[in-house]
Amino acid sequence: MRRVSATLLIVGGNGREVLELNRQAQAAMRARTELAVVSGATHLFEEPGAVERVAGLAGAWFGTYLANTGPAEGE
Repeated sequence: MRRVSATLLIVGGNGREVLELNRQAQAAMRARTELAVVSGATHLFEEPGAVERVAGLAGAWFGTYLANTGPAEGE
């Protein structure tokens, strides 16, 4: 059985082209997806506090989705 994983896309709000590419990727995905936009950040997250915001978003996502992992249906 094929497993489809939930996906979090994190992008800086100041990277308009990268943001648009992430929106296109999200639209093409079949799995549950969430697009988190870090306002005031570019795609490299070099701005003060940006990496910390990314880490917080990712940590919350992993806490939700990794805490509920188990065998896929039929395994």
